[in-house]
Parts: sequence; C-alpha cells; structure tokens
Amino acid sequence: MVVPVYNSSQSLRELTLRVREVMNGLGRPFEVLLVDDGSSDDSWNVIAALKTELAGLRGIRLSRNYGQHNALLCGIRAARMPLTVTIDDDLQIPPEEIPVLLDRLKDDVDVVYGTPARERHNFWRKAASRMTKAVLRSAMGARTASRVSAFRVFRTRLREAFSNYGGAFVSMDVLLSWGTTRFDSVDVRHEPRKYGRSQYTVRRLVFHALNMMTGFSTLPLEIASMAGFVFTLFGVAVLLFVVSRYLIEGGSVPGFPFLASIIAIFSGVQLFSLGIIGEYLARMHFRVMDKPPYAVRSETGTPSGHEPGRV
Repeated sequence: MVVPVYNSSQSLRELTLRVREVMNGLGRPFEVLLVDDGSSDDSWNVIAALKTELAGLRGIRLSRNYGQHNALLCGIRAARMPLTVTIDDDLQIPPEEIPVLLDRLKDDVDVVYGTPARERHNFWRKAASRMTKAVLRSAMGARTASRVSAFRVFRTRLREAFSNYGGAFVSMDVLLSWGTTRFDSVDVRHEPRKYGRSQYTVRRLVFHALNMMTGFSTLPLEIASMAGFVFTLFGVAVLLFVVSRYLIEGGSVPGFPFLASIIAIFSGVQLFSLGIIGEYLARMHFRVMDKPPYAVRSETGTPSGHEPGRV
C-alpha cells in the first residue's frame, strides 16, 4: 500500500486502521508506505507515532513538496511486495474497496483502476479532470485512460520499465503504460471528503494536463504542425483572392484593416508554435540539469531486509 501524504494528519490514523482491518480480513501479507510529500502540518509526527504502534508500516519523508505523482514514484520504488496498491489519504475512496481491485486483477491484466462510480466534485473540478484524462488518452495510448484514478493496483515488476526515469515531472499513469498495455478498471464507491479540503484545485489540474502534454506526448507539436499547414492553405487562398480580384476588377484589395488582420493571424500562429517549441526546449533544459523527481529527507519503519508481514 503506497499512500502519498500531504497535510493529512487528521485522516492518517483512521486510514491505517481501516487498511489493516481490510487486509487482515483477506489474510494476505502486506505493508503500508506513507510518503510525506513535504506536509506543513503534523503529518510526519503522526506517521512516526503510527510506526511505533503498527508493525509493517514504513514512513518516507521528502525534503519538500514535489507533487502527488512524485511521492508515488518514491513509494513505488521502495515497495517490496509483488502487488502495489496506491490510494489517496483523504478517505474519499474507502479502503474497504481494496478487495474489489484485487479480485479484478486477473492473469491477463497488469493494472486495475478503481474508478469512482459517482465523483463528488464541483462542475469545474470535473471539467478539469475530464481534460486531464483526454490528455492521458493521447499520452498512454489506452482506452482505459478515461477511467484512470489515484486508486489503482498493479504488478510491482512494472516499475522496471521506468527504473531509470529521472525527470522532474512525473505521471504515474503514463509511466505504467511504458511497462504494459493490459489495463482494466472497476467501479468503486466515492464518499464525501471527511477531513480538510482537496489540494487538487482546477488550476493545478489544468497545469498538470499541460505538463503531461509537453512532458509525455508530442500532441502539441502535432497541433502546431497542423496549424501551420492549415494557415499555409489559408495564405494561399488569400493570395488567390487578391490575384483574382486584380485580374477581374483591375485593382487590389483596399483597406489597412484587411492587411492588418492577415498579419495578426499569421503572427499569432507563429508565436503559438514558437511557444510550444519553447516548452519542449524547457523540458530538455531541465533534463540536462538532471533535476531529480524527489529527494528523501528521512525514513522510519521496518528495517531494510526485514520481511513485511501483517500489520
């Protein structure tokens, strides 16, 4: 169980206890990794206290806030069980839905997403989420992209496909698609938020989608190429119109507004294309700088080499 934690001191104890009850009921060995993504509240102290109460619990504290997917990458690389389940710390998807995921993971499937049957978000949050999933569909090349969620189970060996990945921007769903195309999904419950408020605002979701487009897809470059082609045809059409008018009426197209509009349109397309190219150059710049996806400040929990068991 990998749980990215950010300012969730109120929910961690309940989450951990409910996970323990569910997994002990299944009779399967497991461990819980709580990755503190630079929380500004008392989350790390709660994790340290839980570690003394519950065997098989491990805590990893990042040096600052890197983002949910970066924290997930850290936890997944530290996982030691053959299956990895990721779940948010807000309890909106109840841990009691974990058996539903595990039952759906068959021999012909490597990743199963738990898709909320009914999301309890406002209109703008849902719209931003749909946009992000549309971008994911392009980056992952899988139909299941429209049903992705933070609640997922996958075979831990898939991390070998991105073991050398060191980019500062991380999308776990895209990285998983590097290791398999065998995805599936199942509907799960989605409950009202019990503690605090969501850290994923509409602005962050839109920013995440834009980063995903330029970080894991060539779609923006394809859009820029298509825009260039379309407006080239538009320019040829304008030229034919001007020449035809001169030949038929014996004069050119009058008026400064016409000329200014044409110049503005083509300049806008050029600047748009240059902006997209600049985004890709910025990605290359950060990769050359070798900026890491995360840095660990401290760890607590089961000693290295100790086999995980029941909590």
